[in-house]
Amino acid sequence: MVFCSLFSGSSGNCVYVSCGSTAILVDAGLSGKAIEGALGSIGADISRICAVAVTHEHIDHVKGIGVLMRKYHIPVYSTPGTWRNMPRSVGEIPASLRREIARGEDFYIGDLSLTPFPISHDAMEPVGYRIWGGGRSVAVATDMGYMKKETLKTLAGTDLVLIESNHDPDMLRDNPHYTAALKARIRGRTGHLSNDDCARAVMELYDSGTRNVVLGHLSHENNTPEKAHGTVCALAAARGIVPDKDLMVDLAWRDRAGKVYHLE
Repeated sequence: MVFCSLFSGSSGNCVYVSCGSTAILVDAGLSGKAIEGALGSIGADISRICAVAVTHEHIDHVKGIGVLMRKYHIPVYSTPGTWRNMPRSVGEIPASLRREIARGEDFYIGDLSLTPFPISHDAMEPVGYRIWGGGRSVAVATDMGYMKKETLKTLAGTDLVLIESNHDPDMLRDNPHYTAALKARIRGRTGHLSNDDCARAVMELYDSGTRNVVLGHLSHENNTPEKAHGTVCALAAARGIVPDKDLMVDLAWRDRAGKVYHLE
């Protein structure tokens, strides 16, 4: 099983997952050209992509879907609520390429099995995904105001989790460019996970058997890679867990592909 975060952040999100003869994307939130380039940078080809699984309808997750689907005829999987609320900028997607999924109900794409689980975000029927293949599993768990207990149960024992570490609370509080309403939205129950919330969730995942986490969806204005990574590692060390030995802590980048993981 192969996993790579191609882009992660408010400017666009896209994740590559493959197993056997099956390769998919989770979200396509940048231009088709940018996604094709990112795939090429890791030795993958857009012609191998057989599906896009969408988490929710915000433009940083769906921007490139219309172009990719019309050009390459790739099926798109998402919840009914996401289909209804996809922005007009995506354009028309042929009915033959539309696949509706239900939260909590597994579905299959080639050699992969996907579990779409509910997340707490200000969108219609948003989901994260746990994806199984070759006896291994990975997960995409970003864009959520808080980590539900049910989500932690769904993610228990996942080999690798891309988890949101969106903002440093102090940086968000002191940001002069954000309105009070926007700050409240980000901090709210349907907003985004802070570094502290992420770190606590990572400890729960570690206790369940997860040993690889990739911190994603970092805010450009309200966070730094050093703060996100340091917060998780500090809490791990305080519990006697040695970062990058007992628990591998990596980062997903907003403007380029991250590490390519081969899980065997």
